[in-house]
Amino acid sequence: MKRLSGLHLRVPDPAALAAFYTDVMGMQAQHLGDTWRVGYVGADADLILMPSLVEAGAQDYVPARTDRYWKIGICLPDLDMAYDQLCRRGVAVSAPRQFLDIGYMAHLTDPAGCVIELLQHDFDGTRQQQGNTDLPLGGDGHIGQITLRTGNITAELAAHEDMTLLSVQDVADYGFDLYFLAYTAEQPPNQDLRAVENRPWLWRRPYTTLEFQHLAGATFEKTDVFDGLEITENSATGT
Repeated sequence: MKRLSGLHLRVPDPAALAAFYTDVMGMQAQHLGDTWRVGYVGADADLILMPSLVEAGAQDYVPARTDRYWKIGICLPDLDMAYDQLCRRGVAVSAPRQFLDIGYMAHLTDPAGCVIELLQHDFDGTRQQQGNTDLPLGGDGHIGQITLRTGNITAELAAHEDMTLLSVQDVADYGFDLYFLAYTAEQPPNQDLRAVENRPWLWRRPYTTLEFQHLAGATFEKTDVFDGLEITENSATGT
């Protein structure tokens, strides 16, 4: 079966960014020439950090709502512990909050300006597992989502018809909805893909989902930082 195995990002200093993801976020790294591959051990996707194609001295990357690429999501069991660790290390991160009936989450940016979402397996007040204070982010993290934006979800679903649609989440108050796809034969516990009860199940999946933030009719721009996805045909685990 295919696997969403990597996210290609072009950044000014791949080595320095790899150090951030290993030291602060608890990933492992491989040095491959001028590229660094960082990730958690398991079936989720890695980050493939490549040198930027932008000329030296150009303006740093700043995320915008008009970007096609949005973020990665790191799913973990204990967001409060992860937040406390990051704050003690001087990393700027938003305070954890329950976002509607989607999840208990926080956000930060890495040193290259790329957005990271931290998403707890369980909703606020229902945490089933406590993190390990000796491990970065409390341990047991994985890249749960790679998020792109689209104005035409019908076209996206057709282009990814070999993936399984696992969840549809309506965020009408903010003018969009979310679609989560993966290379898997699994089905969510509730066959209603909009069921809220499926969401903690989704945040625990060991593989990476491709998430689309759908704003009907909107158009989005390609950014220099996002250089595509890696799809593999084997079942080998990540870094």
